[in-house]
Amino acid sequence: MAGDSVKEMMAALKKMGARYVRFELPDLHGTSRTKVIPIAKVESYARKGLNFYGGTIGLDTASNVIGGSGVHEEVNYRDQMLIPDPATLRAVPWVEDTAKVICDALWAPGEPIAATPRTVLAGLLQQARKMGYDVMFGLEYEFYLLDPETKAPLFGGVHIFNATRNHYVPFLDDLLDTLQAAGIDVITHNCEYSPSQFEINYGPGVGLEGADKAFTFKNAIKELAHRDGYLATFMSKPASDMGGCGCHVHISLIDRKTGKNAFYTKGAKEGMNPLIRKFAAGLLTHAKAMQPVIGPTPNCYHRLKPHTFAPSNISWGVEDRTAMVRMKDVGQENCHIEMRAASGLANPYLAAAGVLAAGLLGLREKGELPTPSTGPSEDDPKHPKLAGSLEDALAALKKDKALQDMLGADFVKLFTTVKEAELARFRSHVTDWERDEYLEVY
Repeated sequence: MAGDSVKEMMAALKKMGARYVRFELPDLHGTSRTKVIPIAKVESYARKGLNFYGGTIGLDTASNVIGGSGVHEEVNYRDQMLIPDPATLRAVPWVEDTAKVICDALWAPGEPIAATPRTVLAGLLQQARKMGYDVMFGLEYEFYLLDPETKAPLFGGVHIFNATRNHYVPFLDDLLDTLQAAGIDVITHNCEYSPSQFEINYGPGVGLEGADKAFTFKNAIKELAHRDGYLATFMSKPASDMGGCGCHVHISLIDRKTGKNAFYTKGAKEGMNPLIRKFAAGLLTHAKAMQPVIGPTPNCYHRLKPHTFAPSNISWGVEDRTAMVRMKDVGQENCHIEMRAASGLANPYLAAAGVLAAGLLGLREKGELPTPSTGPSEDDPKHPKLAGSLEDALAALKKDKALQDMLGADFVKLFTTVKEAELARFRSHVTDWERDEYLEVY
């Protein structure tokens, strides 16, 4: 970390009155792996790096060490170095005198760990810059607030946008204040479609900032809910009779020369210029291969069903809430793409990376959009179906050499190895449905 950056970070920490700093590593699943550092030791670690187990990104969802992923036995279970990114320094307002900073992971100075999700996204952003674009992201997550003992919703019925439910528990109002104090620029909050389901929207960010903000948002909600006696979950489908939790990835390209939205051209045919069309075509072409990156668990695929306001096929449309790719605000200066197939369980860095990788391929491949449906895309049989399982999605990724190259060989090896290990555990588990169906009668 550059000396001037360290000085600036330390000055900011002094101004904040911080006595402790969390060094946070976003793991493969989007959770925060953290060490807490007393302020007297922060400058030293910021300069030389903080030792941290190097295989942390190769742990599965149960924190099992997954061999063959490239970061465990292959490197003798060595340490990595965490280097803080001073641009991500924020207060942690729910913990007294504490700040946090998001870190990048290196094996050694000048040797970044290529499979780390934040590094994968950074590499894709660099590719976009070489093509003349910066990237603006907005990641929109849905979540449930549940009773931690019963795992049941706090209220029943369907009350989307209902004012009473928007403020059903005082925690929600406190949550909005705390998120803003943590640097999350909240713009709207409402209860969602299902009982005890909520959505809090915040502004987009350029480059890593868009994913960094979503990472902080998700982990703050989990931590704050636990503190106040609730269970917050972004699980795609917590129960069969509950609505799904999605992640809608909003994206646009910014022309680096003009600073303007590159997806917008005044007078473009149907309000969509060639660039936004080609980018969207890339999302459709590489949709199935992108799916494991944006839908990383078996549970994610329960959500992708018709007539649920989630996409079920590989489609696009203008303001079509049933399509996978929804063109937003066409013909306007703020036009952008909303990719609706990502899961609430998606790692923010990987959701952004998957969408950006597929979209940039669309530009390189000069993709063409098919004719959209005249009605809701979900009802049009001409559209191919999305992958129906994590197994099918991983198989598609293994066949898509172009998307693999965009994401990087190290990441693809680690990701697919970890996910296949998780699937093996999943397949060996006897479910409640099986017991309920067969145990007594048969």
